[in-house]
Order: sequence, then C-alpha cells, then structure tokens
Amino acid sequence: MDVGSNHSKTSQIPKSPTPITLAQAALYWLKLGFISFGGPAGQIAIMHHDLVEEKRWISEKRFLHALNYCMILPGPEAQQLATYIGWLLHRTWGGIIAGGLFVLPSFFILVGLAWVYMAYGSLPAVAGMLYGFKPAVVAIVLFAAYRIGSRVLRNPVTWSIAAAAFFMIFVFKLPFPAIVLAAGLIGFVGRNIFPQYFKPGGGHGSVQKEFGPALIDDDTPTPAHALFSWVKLARITAVGVVLWVAMISALTFRYGWDGTFPQIGWFFTKAALLTFGGAYAVLPYVYQGAVENYQWLSPVQMIDGLALGETTPGPLIMVVTFVGFVGGWTKEVFGPDAIFASAFVASAIATFFTFLPSFIFILLGGPFIETTHGNLKLTAPLTAITAAVVGVIVNLALFFAYHVFWPSGLDQPVDWLPVLITAIALIALFRFKVGVIPVILSCGILGMASNLFH
Repeated sequence: MDVGSNHSKTSQIPKSPTPITLAQAALYWLKLGFISFGGPAGQIAIMHHDLVEEKRWISEKRFLHALNYCMILPGPEAQQLATYIGWLLHRTWGGIIAGGLFVLPSFFILVGLAWVYMAYGSLPAVAGMLYGFKPAVVAIVLFAAYRIGSRVLRNPVTWSIAAAAFFMIFVFKLPFPAIVLAAGLIGFVGRNIFPQYFKPGGGHGSVQKEFGPALIDDDTPTPAHALFSWVKLARITAVGVVLWVAMISALTFRYGWDGTFPQIGWFFTKAALLTFGGAYAVLPYVYQGAVENYQWLSPVQMIDGLALGETTPGPLIMVVTFVGFVGGWTKEVFGPDAIFASAFVASAIATFFTFLPSFIFILLGGPFIETTHGNLKLTAPLTAITAAVVGVIVNLALFFAYHVFWPSGLDQPVDWLPVLITAIALIALFRFKVGVIPVILSCGILGMASNLFH
C-alpha cells in the first residue's frame, strides 16, 4: 500500500509551468489588489501560496530572497514584493503594473468610503458604526505593538530602545524622524560592540518546501534586464528624480509652495521614506504632521481613517489616501462648489508621493540584489529601528485611547462603553486569535446598535 502510494506520488512530478504573458500577470495582480486583506503578513502569505505553491512563477528561495530585500526598505513590503516579482517576470512595466494594481482597488474603495464618511458621517447608523470602530482601533494598535514587540524585544538592549523611544515621544514630543535616526545609529554602532543584541528576531520566512519547478527557479540565470549596471542605475535614478521634481514643481507653480497640494506632496514624500517597521510605525509621524501641523483633519477623523483602512484590501499605509481626501475636502482647494474634486485630487497626490519611492527603490536595488544574491548587512539598524517603533506605537495607542475614552477631555467622566468594546476586542485578538477585519466589523455593529437603541 505504501509502495503504491509512494510510486503514485513520484509519478506525479509537477511539470514546468507555462510562461505567462504580461496581460495574464496583470489580471492576477488586479485580483490580488482586491483580496489582499490581513496586513503584510497575510498579503505575503497569499502571494507565497499563489506564486510559489500554486502557479510556481517563482521558487521559494528566490521569493524569500526578494522579501528579505523588501523588508529592509522603507515602505509597504508586500506591495514592494509584488513590484519586485512583477519586474523580475516582465521588466520595468511588469513591476509598475504589479505594484500599481496592488494598491489601485484599495485607492478607489477608500476614496468611496471617505466620501461616505465626510458626506454622511453624521447619520445615526454611520455615526454609530464609527463609534464602535474607534475602540477597536485602540485594541488593534495595541495588538500591533505586541506583535512587533514579540518579534524584536528579546533582550535588555532592545527593550531599553523601545522604552527610550516611548519616553522621548510621550514626554518631549520628539519628532518621529529623529527617533528613527537615533535608533538606526544605535543599531549601526551596536552591531560592532554587542552584535548578539541586534540579531533579527524572526520575520516572514517560511520552511523550505519543494513545490516543483518554477518559471524563476533557484538556478534560473538572472534575466538580462535584471543584471546590474551603472547605466541602468543612473537612468532609473534620473527618471525617479525627474518624476518627483516635475510633479512637485507643477503643483508649486500652480498653487504656491505653501498651498495644500504641494504640502501634501512634500509631506507624504517624507512619510514614505520613514515607513520602517510597517504602516503603524509611520502613523505617529502622519498624525504629527496631518493633524497637529497642517490641521488637514482632526484626531477623531484620523482614528476613523485608520479603522476604514483596516477594513479595505491593500497595505495599511493606504490610510494616506483617506488623510489626503479629508485634507482636500477640508481645505476646499477648488472652492466650496467642487469639494469632492478637491478631495479626490488631494488623495491621489498623497497616494502618488507615498508610493513613488517604493517603485524607485525596487527598480534601483533589484538588479544589485539579483546579481549578488549576497547576505544583507543592514539587520542591526533595522532591529534597533523596529524596537524604537514599538515604543512609538504604544504611545500612539495611548493617544488614541485618550481621545476615545475621554472624548470631551480628561476633566469629563470616562465613556465606559468604548472601554468595554476595547476590552472585548483585545480578548478576541489575543485570546481567540480573531482576525482584524471581523473584530473591526463586530465592534462597528456593537457601536451602531448602541447608537440606534440608546
């Protein structure tokens, strides 16, 4: 029986997959844009299942090699991984299409939700659901701090970095970029003095398995377009710089440097370069700029935007689309008769400037990574930055909790229903491992029921 079974297995060796066209790949990337729920871990798991196990477009070793590179870059690693694989398969346009379609569905869904939020957010049913969303966000941000912390806070040094980051942003309101820079320097210096404290504490890697031959296999030669050359490096750098300068210059020429649109472009360019450790890491910086400095939206609107971002496919950093939309709506750049147009353009500007660096990083660094296949040496600064991010996220959770539990200020009584909903959400996340989207939706239903039947 066993012999027959083994013979059956060996006789069913998978054949080499058929080469795919750019159009076929584009259809998959578009589908992925609609089903990419679950944050970066879930999105990467979907791509691994589809592209490594089922379709066999890329081998597991090459998949993980690409992922390791994406993990050290600022920006959404899952979107960058899709860009990388698309580029490897179908050159530059393959990467642009893969990365673009990964976020396009999320962009239009969030624009629609943001419009409903701004136009109809005062309706009892909508307001009640948003009332339930807010405490869920408090629980989810705390859970994010726990997940990242459990991966990186494994010794007294990383714990100290996290505590110092929390102290500096909570007490001294130190800007997030300064915290990232300081943590990176600590990691850079510390790897030579105490290297044992800066070893990465896990990642997205998976157990090596054999799924059959792949289009891009372990021993597949690097495609000609993916070979490193200084000419390609200079060309891509020039294109990236020209694109950024042209867009920011056009906006500045039309609206002035202090105008809403140029400032959105400039601000989200800086935010894109600081997205180490995931979207939660850059949220404090987005809050500091969008809420406190520019006053594009209120603290409550920021929390609502994060809740809506959690319920849509695509990377969580797509919350910038919501921030841009509300900023354009609030500032009425095109006047009171064209509020939606102003909001839509602002959301598109925020999204463009957030993701442009991700495409440039992949197209710039991909050839070097593919040519060398060497071990990356930036894990120590990344570990230190990620440790600092934990402290920053805890501060963000406390800030959200303050606005949710004491909506009228600390001098007023606590609102106990959001506290109860937060506790229920935390139990669901920690104890029962319920997914983020079911938690968000369940809390929204609780909030809506409370508001309608109160």
